[in-house]
Amino acid sequence: MNQRWLLQFLRYLFVTALVGCIVVVYLKWTHVNPTTVALTFLLGILFVANRLGLRYSVYMSLLAAIAFNLFFLPPIGTLTISDSQNWVALVAFLTAGVLASHLSERVKQEARGADRRRQEVERLYEFSQKMLTSDRAIDLLNNIPGYISSTFHNESVDIYLLERDQIYRSLSETRKFKKEELYEAAVRGEVRCNGEEDFCVAPLLLGLHSIGAMGIVGNLPSRETIDALGSLIAIAIERSITAERLARTEASQENERLRTALLDSVTHELRTPLTAITASITSLRSGTILDPEAREEMLEVIDEESARLNRLIGQAVEMAQLDAQQVQLELEPKQMRDVIRDALDECEAILMEHPVEVRLPPNIPPVRMDINWIRKVLHHLLENAAKYSDEGKPIIISAEVRDSSLLTSVADRGAGIDDFDKALIFDKFYRGQSQRYRVQGTGMGLAIVRAILEAHGGKVDVTSQRGLGSVFTFSLPIAE
Repeated sequence: MNQRWLLQFLRYLFVTALVGCIVVVYLKWTHVNPTTVALTFLLGILFVANRLGLRYSVYMSLLAAIAFNLFFLPPIGTLTISDSQNWVALVAFLTAGVLASHLSERVKQEARGADRRRQEVERLYEFSQKMLTSDRAIDLLNNIPGYISSTFHNESVDIYLLERDQIYRSLSETRKFKKEELYEAAVRGEVRCNGEEDFCVAPLLLGLHSIGAMGIVGNLPSRETIDALGSLIAIAIERSITAERLARTEASQENERLRTALLDSVTHELRTPLTAITASITSLRSGTILDPEAREEMLEVIDEESARLNRLIGQAVEMAQLDAQQVQLELEPKQMRDVIRDALDECEAILMEHPVEVRLPPNIPPVRMDINWIRKVLHHLLENAAKYSDEGKPIIISAEVRDSSLLTSVADRGAGIDDFDKALIFDKFYRGQSQRYRVQGTGMGLAIVRAILEAHGGKVDVTSQRGLGSVFTFSLPIAE
């Protein structure tokens, strides 16, 4: 308080000295007419109004009018005026000084207001950009109070949401609003500010609908900015909640689509071997087939279709386990050469019509893997290469070290895969459009391959050209 009074006293003293300097200069060193003196006083009044404010410029106007009358209007040295025209000049000077002070102060206040509004608009933009960094509704609600407090330099901010009946607060320990205060503001949709206690409670309005309220303490922005903040927060919260609902809806639709695709695919694939088995058993039981070779052929059909049926069920079980992350991998440093040899032995019957060429460098580093699951990866890739290639077309297995991974490739000379299918071919139950009716399958093989490799920390990719074949390449981290 004492410092403020001292500062005001020094300012009044400066104004008095300024008037005295003007009087001394024009009386002692330079003799000019009263008009020049009056204009000089006006310039001084405008300077004081711009730098110190209205009260000091009005004080200078009164002081300058007295000095002008005393030292520059006849009779000199008295406060009386002999000529009536000088009365007009004195009144005009005093009026001009006060009006100029008022106008200068008004312009100054408008400039400060414009600058404050500009800063608030910039802070509103900064705040809106911060809200875009949170996608989940719960994260957004937890972060909004902190965003407001850090952007507008408030002491504390509380956000209340009607739908959840919960308050989200900034980390400050300053005054916290009660739920009843925020609930009342949300229901009534009215802004309530207290300038003396420096706090404000405002609704979060989405159009005419209130979804909650916010409470701000310290360094309150303007009423317009508070309204804009409420609308921005309401829009951001509603956008985030709507996005989550849409994501859940899309996930539900995707699950339904996968369920339908699973039923269609599995039903079709299971029905084929079951039909063959049922037909063979019926023929054998009827006793009409007496030829031993024909009976043996029927038994082979039953055996092959049973194995196929068992394989289809096994793939479905594997896919379910991988999706549920219920697979326990036994990772050990193993040589890819051994896995390839085992996979070729397993696929000997499948690859009977295709020459297989293995191109491996002499010193392949070991890879951390579960050898049984990686053998299944190679089994699926080799089986696909055989199914989608014409008889006699070669299949090439190769490997190379790149960075800290071992890349293993299975190449065929089949029909190839178009760009549209390449983007979807690793999805569950998806089969290429041009091959789905020509080659039997469930569409689970490549999905299983990708899931197994991701569990190992690797990945799989395909390069293909129509008519020239495809190359499936998977990577696995090299053992340290």
